[in-house]
Amino acid sequence: MSGAAHGFLDELAWRGLLHQATSDTLGAYLATPGRIAYAGFDPTADSLTVGNYVPMKLLAHWQRAGHRPVVLMGGGTGLIGDPSGKSAERQLLTPDAVAHNVSRQREIFARVIDFAATGDRAATVVDNADWLRGLGYIEVLREVGKHFSVNQMIMRDSVRTRLEGREQGISYTEFSYMILQAYDFLHLFRSAGCTVQLGGADQWGNIVSGIDLVRRVAQGEAYGITNPLVTKADGGKFGKSEKGAVWLSADRTSPFRFHQFWLNTADADIGRFLRWFTFLPRERVEELERSASERPQDREAQRALADEMTELFHGPTERANAEAAGRALFSGEVGALDARTVEEIAEDLPVTVLEPGELGGEGLALLDLLPRTSLAASKREARDFLAAGAVLVNGAKAGADARLTPRDLLHGRVALLRRGKKNWHAVRAGG
Repeated sequence: MSGAAHGFLDELAWRGLLHQATSDTLGAYLATPGRIAYAGFDPTADSLTVGNYVPMKLLAHWQRAGHRPVVLMGGGTGLIGDPSGKSAERQLLTPDAVAHNVSRQREIFARVIDFAATGDRAATVVDNADWLRGLGYIEVLREVGKHFSVNQMIMRDSVRTRLEGREQGISYTEFSYMILQAYDFLHLFRSAGCTVQLGGADQWGNIVSGIDLVRRVAQGEAYGITNPLVTKADGGKFGKSEKGAVWLSADRTSPFRFHQFWLNTADADIGRFLRWFTFLPRERVEELERSASERPQDREAQRALADEMTELFHGPTERANAEAAGRALFSGEVGALDARTVEEIAEDLPVTVLEPGELGGEGLALLDLLPRTSLAASKREARDFLAAGAVLVNGAKAGADARLTPRDLLHGRVALLRRGKKNWHAVRAGG
């Protein structure tokens, strides 16, 4: 077996990213460099989340193994909506909204896939609106629809679960999604020689439909490879933070929050996440796994994961800034942070907003302020904490009679209070 086949399949296997393949002959097929594979991305938003990252990473591994990746933007199918994994009908987007989302998402792929590569590794981006919007309804029914069995279509998990839930059901529009996705594979097979589709395990049925359509209409052989769906060891949903979805663009999830998301990875997940999400070599991953097992308190593996992912999507400067902010938050020395980072930290903390003028004159006694925060339940508790030197304002220990004044507002906006090592609270001036 050549390096191309060996490299790609083995790379996925040791990383735990190889879930299913449609043929036992795939390894032999990949012995020839320059094979073409695609993965599709749904433009339901103007960014992508960390949950969308794995199929993108599969394309990157494909390219690194000597093959050609194709990023398929769903400008056409995005007008319909994929029912996979959905318990209710999607809200249809306008054509303008879909086109906008497609244009914004394009920027993200260049962080992971090398679009400057040429020859066998040349990468491309296509938009299925370019061919789907020109199809006629009768043409689709005659040339594509006749190859689909309704009996088989209703047995798909994405359809069956919706049919069993009488309150939701499924529209003919979403029911037809799998036909359009299969047609994508046929079109790319004909126009670009694309023979492999990559995707998550929930796309298995759609991928198989495309392979079958290629065989029936073009008498061609095509393949599919899926990755396992991303899960957390505790059963919680991956890709969510306390603030909601974790996005791959800085305007939706800041580099600091992005870094913190990965830094907070549970010990039970760290080994899998290093393998799934980073491009670190096997030796380094195994070294970090040993560190996590033998010295979990060092959090070396989590820091490596956070640094790798933040640099990948936001660059070395933002990674360094996020690291510095994280260290400041851990040490309590937040006074030197820039205004943007202070705001990002404050938005992730419980907050107390003061009335206009409350900090005027001599300021506000911490003894009175602390019970209004999450740091003390009562004035008596606040007095005990202050007497013990357990309260810090912007990293500086507060005395028993300390007051919060306008001078304590970092960049004139917010003060960061801490009790003990981990209990933080933001105080924002009103007005």
